Amino acid sequence: MIGGTLSAFYRAATSRKYRDVRIGKGSRVDFWKLKPKCDNRIEVGANSMLATRVIYERPGAQLRVGSRSFVGLGLMSIAECVHIGDDVLVSWGATIVDHHSHSLHARDRANDVEQWIKGGKDWTGVKIAPVRIENRAWLGFNVSILAGVVVGEGAIVGACSLVTRSVPAWTIAAGNPARVIRELTADERS
Repeated sequence: MIGGTLSAFYRAATSRKYRDVRIGKGSRVDFWKLKPKCDNRIEVGANSMLATRVIYERPGAQLRVGSRSFVGLGLMSIAECVHIGDDVLVSWGATIVDHHSHSLHARDRANDVEQWIKGGKDWTGVKIAPVRIENRAWLGFNVSILAGVVVGEGAIVGACSLVTRSVPAWTIAAGNPARVIRELTADERS
């Protein structure tokens, strides 16, 4: 099901690349910034804005964004799944990846460049772990979120932070690597 105001031309051009497209009422998605492979999924709730570049690295990869969320111009590289909840703010320059890009073994990554030139990649030996940004979280500008990270409900990640581990709900984390600085007060949570 495709909602919103997508042109018939765009629907026809992307129908073979997406298994499912769901865009909620009042949302804006910059589809020209999305690079699907095939059989990919995108789901965006109502009244959200998705302005980031999204590269679907493998067939079947999926992106889910909740309602009333904003994802500014940055980059998502998705091999399996990125889930962004409701009322989330992702500032410009953020990078979110759900994989380690390359194998730790030199022999497994020796042909990566040649495969890219041919439009493919061998994902053998590459760690892949979904990323989840929970409801009401806020990622500052130029934040990097790595594979397997969960940013808890209402958590705030400071600008230019590198998040390698999950961030607990209702905390502020910052740094490289990001560490919890403090918990949010009851007043700050409302």
